This record gives sequence, C-alpha cells and structure tokens, in this order.
Amino acid sequence: MTFEMLGQLFGGIGLFLLGMQLLTNGLKQAAGRSLRAALEMATGSRLRGLVSGALITALVQSSSAVTVATLGFVNAGLLTLTQSVSIIYGSNIGTTMVGWLVALIGFKFKISAFALPMIGLGMVLRITGNSNRLGHIGTAVAGFGIFFIGLDFLRDAFDGLSESVPLAELGAGPLALALFVLAGIVMTFLMQASAAVIAIALSLVYTGSISLAAAAALVIGANVGTTTTALLASIGATSNAKRISAAHVIFNLLTGLVGLVLLILLGGFLNRLDPAQFDLVSLLALFHTLFNLLGVLLMWPLTDRMVNFLKQRFRTQEEDEATPQYLDKNIITTPSLAVEAINMELARVSRICSRMAREAISAERGAATRLQQQSDSVNLLISRIGDFNQELARQNLSIEISETLPISLRVARYFSEIARLSARLPEYYPVFEQLEDPGVRSSVQEFQQAVIHLIDACEVREDQAVQGYEAHQMMRQVQREYQYLKGSLLNQTISSLLNTADSVALLDALSHIHRLAEQAEKASRHWSSTTPVQKRAALVEAA
Repeated sequence: MTFEMLGQLFGGIGLFLLGMQLLTNGLKQAAGRSLRAALEMATGSRLRGLVSGALITALVQSSSAVTVATLGFVNAGLLTLTQSVSIIYGSNIGTTMVGWLVALIGFKFKISAFALPMIGLGMVLRITGNSNRLGHIGTAVAGFGIFFIGLDFLRDAFDGLSESVPLAELGAGPLALALFVLAGIVMTFLMQASAAVIAIALSLVYTGSISLAAAAALVIGANVGTTTTALLASIGATSNAKRISAAHVIFNLLTGLVGLVLLILLGGFLNRLDPAQFDLVSLLALFHTLFNLLGVLLMWPLTDRMVNFLKQRFRTQEEDEATPQYLDKNIITTPSLAVEAINMELARVSRICSRMAREAISAERGAATRLQQQSDSVNLLISRIGDFNQELARQNLSIEISETLPISLRVARYFSEIARLSARLPEYYPVFEQLEDPGVRSSVQEFQQAVIHLIDACEVREDQAVQGYEAHQMMRQVQREYQYLKGSLLNQTISSLLNTADSVALLDALSHIHRLAEQAEKASRHWSSTTPVQKRAALVEAA
C-alpha cells in the first residue's frame, strides 16, 4: 500500500465522517420539535415504537441521537422502558439506510456529477437561511455531498488493495470470519461511527479487495461495535440510561451472534457468487438489513422478560426505597400484624421525608434532581401503602383497627406533602443566596435551623415512641419566629431597606419552609393514633 493510497484512505474516512456529522446535525436541527412529536407517537404500543425508531433513525442518520432523545422521554415518564427498548430495536433497523444509500447511489453514478452541486446548493441554503430550518437543511445537504465525496476517495483508495494486501485469501472459515467481526468492532470503537465501517466494507466488496462473507463479518462487527458508544454513554448515567444501554448491548450481541452463525453456514456459498451476475454491494446491504430484522423477530417475544430482568439491575437508592419492606399480602388475614406492617412502612417514609426536608432546607447545590427522584419514590411507596390499606379494610376488622386505617392514610398524606415541598424548595435557593443584609441572613438561617430541629423531633424512630407533644411545643416556637421574621421583612420593605421584589420572593420561600414544618408537626401529632388503643404507649404530657 503506497503513501498515496494511505492518504486517500484516511482522507476519505475523514470526509465521510465529516459529511455524516453535518448531515446528522443538520437533520436534527431541521427536525426540531418534529423529532419529539415523532417519538410521542411511540407511546401507543411497542410496534409504534419499533416503526418510530426505524423511521427517525433513517431520517436523522444517528441512532445515538434517537437513543438520547428516548432516554429523555423515559426519564420524563412519557415512555416506559418496554417502549424505549422497541425504539432501540427500530433504530438498529434505521441504521441500515446508510448501507442502502451507498449501495444504490454511491457506486451507481459518477459521484462528482451530483455530490459537488449538492455541496454548493447546501452552502447557498446555509448562508441564506442563517440559523432557521432552511439553513439547517442546507447543512444537511452539504453534508450529504461531502459524505459521497469521502466515499469516492475510499473507493479509489481500495482499488488495487487486493494486490498489496491479500485479504480475500483469508477464506470463509469460522476463525477468519470471527477476526473480521473483531476488526469491525475495533474500527467502530475507534471511529465511533458504524456508518463509516459499513461504507468501508461496501467499498472493499465493490473493489474486490475482500470476499462478500468477510465484508458481511465486518458489517456484523460494526453493528456490535455501536454498543461501545452506548456503554461509554452509560458511565455515570441514570439507572434508566444504564438499562437502555444494557438492552442495546443485549440486542446487538444477540443479533451479531445470529448473523455470525448464518455467515458461517452460508459463507462458502456467498463467496462463490459471480460478481458479474450479482450486485454484491446490494447483497451486502440486504444482509445488514436482514440480520437486524431477524434479531428483532428473535427478541420481540423475549422483550418483556428482558425488561423485567433489567428493572432488577442498576437500581438506585430511591428505587429500592420505593419498594415496600414490610407489606406482605400473606398477613392481610391477620389484621393486627397488617396494621403493624403499615406502621413500620410509614415509619420508613417518615425517615425518608425527614432526610429530604433536612437536605432541602440546607440548600445544597445540585440536590434538585435527587430530591425530585426521592419525592417520586415516596409517592410510589405511599400509593402502595394505600393499596395495602384498602385491601386490609375489606377484611373482618375490629372497631379499634378500623379506626386506625383512615388515620394512617392521613399521616401518609402529610408525608407525601413533605416530600413534595422538599422537592420544590430548591426553586428558592437563588432567593437565599442573594440575601445581602447580614441581619436578615442571620434571622433566616436561625429560622431554618429551628425548622430542622422540629423535623428531627417529628421523625419516627425505631427506638422511641412519637406522641407529638414535644413537636407541638416546638411548632409554637417556630410559629413565633416565623411571624417575627415576616414582620421584620415587611418593615424593612416599607423602609426601603429591602426592595419589593426580593421581599415577596423571600416571604414566599419562608412560607414554603413554614408549611413544610406544619406538615411534619401534623404527621407527628397524629402518629400515635395509627395503632389500636390497647397497643399505644402511655400518654405523657411534655413539660
């Protein structure tokens, strides 16, 4: 291989990757909200998800963009994990469009006859359209032209390659095919673009540098190699991101394995096909599409099992907390044990909510996302407690136990409100950070500490009974501090020591914290009534 051939090879790959990047970015920007609307269509069924994933990936030519958008929808609750997996299936089918573009256009026409005018037209649209949709379409059109210019360089670089590097002589044995699969994986990992590897495989077949079976093995390797991007993207990501990446890896590995088995069985036959009678480039593109479709057909009936398996993996603390630890349907028929289980579960909720409230009031930067996740977990756990409560209510209960069930739901409602308020409190962090008056800042901090002490007193602990007397006394003190602080801020506003906008924002933030304290005190006050009378601790008035 001469230096000129190496230059053409690397330059061709560079132009190809540049063209793909411009094409993908241009189409993504031009699609805009259409991408979101198309993904929303996937919420109907798994089949819709499959079709949406294939069509969107074929449009924007980037399975990574579709995967990222899908992940956002999953985290927002607009897509289930099952639906997102079907979109991943579809995106793998959509990526085969690159192979068809190269096979049907790249090697059938004189590239310079249409590629150079496309680049010129694209840049005209880009310049005249600026940053609007027309400009983005221009970027995509120019990228499309550069894509084929790069392909032309690749084709020229591989002409005569078989004379200097006899790759075609490696044969179609299992070991040789496995080596080509490995080469495809490594190349995709290094270039982070399976489309480039597929284009190289198609170019090698077109120039006769390698056999059809070897090129098919390269394509399989490129397909499997895309999982490296998913794995890298999942590092430090959310649980759902890791699950979607794992689904991507499972699907591509299984699809690649099936493709390799078929290739080992059919390799000899494929290599005997006469290039004069068969369009080997189109056959390679067809093979890429068929083994991805076959992978979908194999995984489709197994999807629910895979999703259930993945849901048990990569679990976060919040997801584990949302799973009841004490509610067991087997004890429903023993109401005294069932009531005790409800109380123990509510005690867990109390400790979670207390932790959330302390963290929220402490105004820790970066806590907003974590607090929202914890709030969602608390709501899910409380929903399960409510369902268990309803099932218990259908049993033959004593009057004492029947009386405790609505009280338990009331306490659960207070905890739910604590979680909601805690998750919203980060919205007010900028208000606290902008406080300039040392006196006001000190008063606010004292009020925050008073509320934290109240929350500590209201927390249900395993080593002591909670009757609410101490919390009730502390709430009176918090109320007095709140009224004094509010009056002080209003006076400063009237005296023009504090501008009206800052005053309103700060009063709103303090009211939010005050309401959080009220919910904690109410939960503490009603807690002792969640157990039957005969099991309650003796009442002791606080001094």
